[in-house]
Amino acid sequence: MIQQITNGIKISVKTEFNGVINRNLNTFNAFSYIINIENESGDVVQLLERFWEISDALNDKEFVVGEGVVGQQPILNPNEQYTYRSNCFLLGDSGSMKGTFKMINKKTNILFQVIIPTFQLTTTSFLN
Repeated sequence: MIQQITNGIKISVKTEFNGVINRNLNTFNAFSYIINIENESGDVVQLLERFWEISDALNDKEFVVGEGVVGQQPILNPNEQYTYRSNCFLLGDSGSMKGTFKMINKKTNILFQVIIPTFQLTTTSFLN
């Protein structure tokens, strides 16, 4: 598990290889990732936006920007956690993801960035 703390917000990432899928005449390696966001600060915070940089060994980098995560903009009180699961599809046997969450301190209305540490995506066959 990969972890990183930025501004009192701890991000933990766990990944899984889910096999191969065929879509529109292409074969993709399917991965899922589980993100746990833990508020170790003394303030109430809210996740507003996400930014992802996805690197694929056989493809150009892809950038994803959007509101919240999995359709939600969770509010975290001190010592609360929020966990979600999402997916990524790569042409290659390996790749990586990294990014940031834009968050707001609900008391001060100050915006801040939280780093999502770089994590690797590799197929089981690639590891053998």
